[in-house]
Amino acid sequence: MSTSNSSNEHDDPTGPRLALIAGPTASGKSDLAIRLARSVPRAVVVNADSAQVYADLSVLSARPTDEEMQGVPHRLFGAWDGAFACSAPDWAAAATIEINAAHAADALPILVGGTGLYIRTLLDGIAPIPPIDPAIRTEVRALPVAEAYAALSREDPIRAAQLGPADTTRVARALEVVRSTGASMAHWHAQRTGGIGDSVDLSAVVLMPDRAWLYERCDRRFAAMWQRGAVDEVRTLLARNLDPDLPVMRAIGIREVTAVLNGEIDADAAIAAGSQATRNYAKRQYTWLRNQMPAGWPRLAIENYIHTPNVASLFQV
Repeated sequence: MSTSNSSNEHDDPTGPRLALIAGPTASGKSDLAIRLARSVPRAVVVNADSAQVYADLSVLSARPTDEEMQGVPHRLFGAWDGAFACSAPDWAAAATIEINAAHAADALPILVGGTGLYIRTLLDGIAPIPPIDPAIRTEVRALPVAEAYAALSREDPIRAAQLGPADTTRVARALEVVRSTGASMAHWHAQRTGGIGDSVDLSAVVLMPDRAWLYERCDRRFAAMWQRGAVDEVRTLLARNLDPDLPVMRAIGIREVTAVLNGEIDADAAIAAGSQATRNYAKRQYTWLRNQMPAGWPRLAIENYIHTPNVASLFQV
């Protein structure tokens, strides 16, 4: 099943079972995954969060502790050294291996995370876009975003209509693709290859909690991170002198803790800034998941999953 038409219907299963729990940060995905895992004979939780893949970000990614895992096998948590970027195709390849291993062991793989690009790449595959001409990339990325968006509206109006005029990264990517390859993003996306969606019997849910509840959880989580060692974690990471453009160096909390270590702000200001950044990220995830995940995937409010006694019934397992 590709994400374009996936649902939770199993009248005509297409392969071994795969459960998926998507949702914004702090929405309770990890807890729900553990409850589901403990409700079936055998299960393996597979991480689908782009921060929790990095070994360097145990605290700041809120990676589940051994105690929180409750003996349930977890895979791809802290599996990448931060010196190496984990791209969506990299993660999808590793996740496919873990899912196949779970199926071979007669265990239910449970994907858990809020990184939509990871999930879409795993299920739908990747678009075979040729390498971008370096000269075109340099030229496009030097354009002010307003100028790049105006050009994209002329050269790939369908993609432009899907993006915000201030979305610098995606506007530049779409413009460099059409200029370098002569074909639109839609053309390349229609040729996706390598996804596992058509070979599994997918049962997915998207957690959509009340936003006030979610934002309060974001605040409590960041404050807890600070108490659990976020400052020491960032100090250790900075000592590695990694490229600041690496994903691990752009994680929420890195900038705020670094400012404290440099004497630029105090801890209270850093916690407030980190909490706000977490809420902003949760809001973006919330919007993306609500609009981009398939319509057939149930959107669950808090009352549908926080205290539901029969978790397995949510996934029909």
